[in-house]
Amino acid sequence: MNGEGSVRSFSAVIERCSETDLLVGCVPGFPGAHSQAESLDELQVNLQEVIAMLLEDGEPQLDTDFVGLQQICVSA
Repeated sequence: MNGEGSVRSFSAVIERCSETDLLVGCVPGFPGAHSQAESLDELQVNLQEVIAMLLEDGEPQLDTDFVGLQQICVSA
C-alpha cells in the first residue's frame, strides 16, 4: 500500500495554544505525529512533513483510531 504515488490520509486535531497563540496539530493515536505553526496552511505542510518522515520508518502502530468529533451542549 505504500507504493510510489500512493496517498495516505490521516485526521488531525487542531487547537490554538493560549500561551503561544500558535496552532498545534496532532494525529490522534499516531505517536510523534504533531507539529505547530502560525497558520493552517503552514501547519498542514508541517504535519505532512512529520507524517512522511514517520512513515519512512515503516507502517505506524496506531494506538487508537480517530472516529470523529461531536458537539456536546450543556446547560450553563
